[in-house]
Amino acid sequence: MSAPDGGLLRRASAGQGGVARSVAPVFSPGKARQVAVITVVALVIFFAMRALPTGTALSHMDFRVEGKGANSIEFCDPNNPQFIPVVAARSPVSMAIALREPPVAGRAASGTVLLQTSRGRPVGPEDLWLAHTRKLHLLIVDPTLDDYQHVHPEPTKTAGEWAFTFSPRRGGNYRFFADFTPAATGRGLYASADLAVVLGEATPPVAPRARRAEVDVAGYTFGLSTARSPAQAGRPLDLKFKVRQAGGGPVALAPVMGAYAHLVAFDGARSGFAHLHPVESDERKTLDAINPELNFKLLIPRAGSYVIWAQVKLGGVDRFVPFPLEVLD
Repeated sequence: MSAPDGGLLRRASAGQGGVARSVAPVFSPGKARQVAVITVVALVIFFAMRALPTGTALSHMDFRVEGKGANSIEFCDPNNPQFIPVVAARSPVSMAIALREPPVAGRAASGTVLLQTSRGRPVGPEDLWLAHTRKLHLLIVDPTLDDYQHVHPEPTKTAGEWAFTFSPRRGGNYRFFADFTPAATGRGLYASADLAVVLGEATPPVAPRARRAEVDVAGYTFGLSTARSPAQAGRPLDLKFKVRQAGGGPVALAPVMGAYAHLVAFDGARSGFAHLHPVESDERKTLDAINPELNFKLLIPRAGSYVIWAQVKLGGVDRFVPFPLEVLD
């Protein structure tokens, strides 16, 4: 059969000896121009996309530690939150604290934290993702675990520097845990540093906070109970957190950092922490107006004495409530 007229492949007429000769496909000038235009446009789009700013100048290689003792705390399983050994692990990010003046118990102190990668590159706001509505969290606790504060530093004009203010209640070496998520990895990362606080002569010693299963604060009664008692190391633990008015009445819990409550657990050595969020993660869900309850899960690998701090917002004020937890082997 002969090819239809106008086709790209046409049959040549037979020459001497009746041998047919094939003719190469023929592209019209219009089609050639179309292909050229498409190619040029694709190249322009490709190089334009590569030239767009990506935000962070850091890569995942900036958040790696090589060799023995490399970082082993870059993980977070929301279904089984566990205690994170921040101090024992080598973090790829260092944190240095600088204050305007020596901190004294009972006074507000202002200063900065400097975050740098192991290569000495600053870690700024463009390098971090929002996590629980903030880019950087500082979890600050004193040696007795009786004073805990959760602070959100703000970036300054200096690369890698973040400004914060806190009011220590006690003297001694306060430990700062930084909690953040690099944009280059999309996974939670941590760092730690210590700061010595002076107990001023005019500042009377602060009595330890009561550690009970139920704690009364500002007209409310807070409770924290475990589904299994006693708690055992290495076994998942279910926690139930409750709030009620001391005299009865509605409890208007407001979201704080994207949840109705946060729990943070510390061990006696302050070797790390566990930051817990309620199983009822959707803050749009309506809680019981009189007796709201929230459920949490926790896995603690080692036996010992722990303190779990609850943070909630009531009447526009953040409240911090401590609960003891003994974990058996």
